[in-house]
Amino acid sequence: MKTLGRAALAAFFLLACIVGASAHPHVWVTAKSELVYSPNGKLKEIRHAWTFDDMFSAFAAQGLDTNGDGKLSRDELADLAKTNVESLKEFNYFTANKKGDKPFEFGEPVDYWLEADDKGILTLHFTLPIKSGAPKGSLALEIYDPTYFVAFSFAEGKPVSLVSAPAGCAVETKGPDDSASQGNSSESFFAQLNAGSSYGEMFANRITVRCP
Repeated sequence: MKTLGRAALAAFFLLACIVGASAHPHVWVTAKSELVYSPNGKLKEIRHAWTFDDMFSAFAAQGLDTNGDGKLSRDELADLAKTNVESLKEFNYFTANKKGDKPFEFGEPVDYWLEADDKGILTLHFTLPIKSGAPKGSLALEIYDPTYFVAFSFAEGKPVSLVSAPAGCAVETKGPDDSASQGNSSESFFAQLNAGSSYGEMFANRITVRCP
């Protein structure tokens, strides 16, 4: 299967081969996260669960039902899950901290897998260990693709939860500003965006943790 030539996001961007190049974004993700704290009050890891849109799910899963039972098992999806999490490294796993002097340094993702529901919708689960840079207690995170190839939105209800956070900490979430718009940007404009681009930040989903 061909890709867009973005080796760093090969698995995520396979859909672009058949979608066409008329507009961005091309992939939609509904996000849920758990922020896990260590006993010293610092963020220890982030557990992401990203559910893909039905079109991407159907395309990405083609040919993976190797036993022909009409269902996709974790084993059948294991190679795709591995490729996905490895591909995200260049883009800092679409996860950026916006508070503190230094950006978080993430370790390699662990506990990752893909699962498919009864309708074949794929959800990628993975845990991002925090190696350094996390402040105690309060913090701010943004979830977005700098190229806006992938559009993120928070799941309904309680999309972000705190695990073992210091007493009194509370989390708030906020989607992109209503004023955010891709305007009439051409595909050539999007083609020159990369992991260091700031364009996608205007569509960021924001997580804020406030502690006493």
